[in-house]
Amino acid sequence: MELGDLQGLVAVPSLSDPHFMQAHYLATVSGLNRINKRLVVRTIDTGGAGPISGIATATNMIRSEWAETVAIIASDSVLSLNSREFANRADGSVEGADLPTPRIPHGYDMYAQWHMKTYGLTREQLAMVPVLMSAMASRHPGALCRTPYTLDEVLGARKVAPVTSLLECARRADGAVALIVSSERHYKRTFGRKLDHTSPVVVGVGEASGPLYPPANPADISPADFSCERAAKFAYRSAQLGPKDINFFGLYDCFPICFIRALEAVGICGEGEGGKYVEAAYNDMIRNGGKLDVQRFPINTHGGLQCFGAPWEVPAMYNVVEAVAQLAGAACERQIFPKPKRALVYGNGGIFSASSVAILGDGVY
Repeated sequence: MELGDLQGLVAVPSLSDPHFMQAHYLATVSGLNRINKRLVVRTIDTGGAGPISGIATATNMIRSEWAETVAIIASDSVLSLNSREFANRADGSVEGADLPTPRIPHGYDMYAQWHMKTYGLTREQLAMVPVLMSAMASRHPGALCRTPYTLDEVLGARKVAPVTSLLECARRADGAVALIVSSERHYKRTFGRKLDHTSPVVVGVGEASGPLYPPANPADISPADFSCERAAKFAYRSAQLGPKDINFFGLYDCFPICFIRALEAVGICGEGEGGKYVEAAYNDMIRNGGKLDVQRFPINTHGGLQCFGAPWEVPAMYNVVEAVAQLAGAACERQIFPKPKRALVYGNGGIFSASSVAILGDGVY
C-alpha cells in the first residue's frame, strides 16, 4: 500500500502534543487529505479505550462502504513531558472530580478499596498484578520493564494513594502504533488469496460508558459503575461467542483494580473472584521457579500497561499488536500453543468511564 491508498483515518488525542481535531491535523500535515479528497477522518476521544473504539469506527466505515482501507493511529510522548507538567495535565483530564492529587490514581484507588470491602480483595492480591505483568514483560524485547518485580518490591514502593504504590501505576512511556483495517474485498484483491490463518479479522466489538470519575461518597459506588462488563457482553453478543471461545486476552491494566475487574468482566472468573484468580496465578508462578506459564495464563503476554509501557491513550493498541502476533503464531517465546484462533482486546478510558472490547479471529475462526 501507499499513502494515497488510505480511504479513512482514525486517531486518538495526544496529551503531550494536543491538537484540535487530532485526526484532521494529522491528515493535513501528512498531506493525506490533499492526496485523497474523499478521505473520511475521525478523532476518537474515549481515553484509553480510544484505540479499540477506533477499531469499531473503522469497521463501521468499511461496512457502510465509506472506505475499504482505514488507518488507526495513536501516539504520545508522556515520558518526555516534565513530570510536574504530566501530573498537571493528567489531573486536568478529570477536572471536577472530588479527588486528591494525583486524581486518577486516587480514583482507581477508591474503586480498589470498594472492591476490597465488597468482595474481600486483599492488598497483596492487588500487588500481585504488576508482579505477573513484569514476568510477562521480561520476555518482550520492547518492554520497558526487563527485570521481574517481587511482591515485596511492589508493596514497599512509594505510595501514591492509600492502597496503590508507584509500581502499581501504568508505566509512563513514549510510543506510537498504527494499524490498518481493510475490507475482505480489498485483502483478496491486494494479496490474491482468501483469508487464512495468518489474516486476523475483526469479529465483533462492544462499547459502553460510565461516569468520568467515582462518586464523592464511596458508599454510592455500585457494580453498575463499571462499564467494562457491559462492553464485554456487547462484544460477545456481536461475535456470537463466549469466554470459553477466547484463547488470548489483552486486558487493560492501568492499575491493578482495572485488571482485576477486567478478568471478571470478560468472564475469565466470576464477579468478585478476580483477586483469587490473580493469587492462584501468582502462586503457580512461584511454584514454577518464577516463570509464568502462558498456556495457563494467556493474558497480556507483552506485559500490559503496568510493565510494557503506557503512552497515555496508546496502550490498548499494544494489546491489539500482541493479539495479532499471537493469532499469527509470531509471538516468539511468548507464543501460546496451540496457536490461538480468537483473541479479546479491551481498552478503558477515564476511571472506568469508557470501555471498548474487540474480538479478533485468525481469518478462519
